[in-house]
Amino acid sequence: MFVDAGVSGSTPLGKRPEGEKLLAALRANDIVIASRLDRCFRSAFDALATIQSFRQRKISLWLLDLGGDVSGNGIAELIMTVLAAVAQFERTLISERIKDSKVNLRRQGKHQGGYRPFGWRLGEPNGTGAAPVLVPDPAEQDAIADILELRQRGGSLMYIRDTLRERGFQISHECVRKILARRASAGECGT
Repeated sequence: MFVDAGVSGSTPLGKRPEGEKLLAALRANDIVIASRLDRCFRSAFDALATIQSFRQRKISLWLLDLGGDVSGNGIAELIMTVLAAVAQFERTLISERIKDSKVNLRRQGKHQGGYRPFGWRLGEPNGTGAAPVLVPDPAEQDAIADILELRQRGGSLMYIRDTLRERGFQISHECVRKILARRASAGECGT
């Protein structure tokens, strides 16, 4: 049994830790059984290439959600081609929904997940399951103003980082770069 827990179906089978072990362990006349197409493949190309490789090596692929052997004949290949394309399309839709959701949260000034951005703290969420509103942190907002001023005077990312660290801020040069990039894209500073 090979299980890639926490690995997206969008990662090609051969590039997943357990998927790679599975492919290496297979021999002629083996049968691979998977519960669902979308757990194995979200790329039509990966699905078809894997099935073609299995066929050449005399290995069968059984997908329980599709009723059995999907590698055996031309009709199975046609159905797999269509369904793999649908799975890939669904992956694209999921990605678009996530991007749209993040844009909407950003527009509303709400936290998008992950680490909170420097200069802000998380306010209280308003509503069940709602993202918390980002509230300006006065000390960090002052530090951002200093970052902009130091950069305009020609300070390097490392110099700016070190200056802020001396003032007690736990900040990386990469964070400084992101702050400058955000402000530049908003037309607020020259970098």
